[in-house]
Amino acid sequence: SSFQEMTNVTAVLEFRLLGFSSNPHCQILLFTVVLVIYFFTILGNFIIISVVTLEPRLHSPMYKFLKNLSFLEVCYTTTIVPKMLANLLAKKKSISFSGCMAQLYYFISLGATECYLLAVMAYDRYLAVCEPLHYSVAMTAESYTRLAVGSWVTGVFTGFLPCLMVSRLHFCSYNLIDHFFCDISPLLKLSCSDTTVTEAVIFTLSLLVLSSCSLLTLISYLLIILSILKIPSASGKRITFSTCSSHLMVVTVYYGAMISMYVRPTYNLSSELNKAVSVLYTVVTPLLNPVIYSLRNKAFKKALEKIVIRH
Repeated sequence: SSFQEMTNVTAVLEFRLLGFSSNPHCQILLFTVVLVIYFFTILGNFIIISVVTLEPRLHSPMYKFLKNLSFLEVCYTTTIVPKMLANLLAKKKSISFSGCMAQLYYFISLGATECYLLAVMAYDRYLAVCEPLHYSVAMTAESYTRLAVGSWVTGVFTGFLPCLMVSRLHFCSYNLIDHFFCDISPLLKLSCSDTTVTEAVIFTLSLLVLSSCSLLTLISYLLIILSILKIPSASGKRITFSTCSSHLMVVTVYYGAMISMYVRPTYNLSSELNKAVSVLYTVVTPLLNPVIYSLRNKAFKKALEKIVIRH
């Protein structure tokens, strides 16, 4: 019988991604919409990176963090979207086992890095608004580098354990993933191993990363809002609040989607709802960031105008 069991656990060499609707018209419509969003996401984030790099007045930590976030968004959305676009047009929507694990790893690592970066950016805003006299001492070029590098390195390590645990699971002959990319919950549903330990570890890790980062971010903003309320002039209140409210919008959308997806002891969300929420943070949020941050920011708009006129 053990031999019988061995032959049943044939190694799955590739997965088939079910993606969205099987209706060809829907697929083409979806392909067009996602392609347009992806194009503007890449363009918008590259504009931010270029403007911050070219304009010396934007070489402060706040904008350097923004440049990091833009670069991250390009990597993050590129982990998911090109394969999704290819599969929307392909007859056979497949991804190799190693390709699937690589996608899962980059997705988790970059997602975690984004959490750390958003928390660090909130801390930077907190220092600027609440401790303006200490800001230049607290946020030196060296401390900026330490925080930025720290976010990336910690993110890179965060992806290792979940990915290792998922890759060690057995996947029997059934290989249909009811999703448009290799996400954790559809892979756990697909495995014929006992996933209790893997689920518990991933749940704990998600809870730790998301709750600690969102808590740090929220505390920073609460302190900022309290500080803004003390500003005597209405225009002073408005200026300070507009720079922070845009950041808060990005953070709320991102954490809202992430927490609803990953901080649940059981992964029992309907697959359609699962996909809809996933589209929000893999396709929509990376586009929102450049729009919200740069268009709400006067200094950034001025710098962009200057560069356009110069060239």
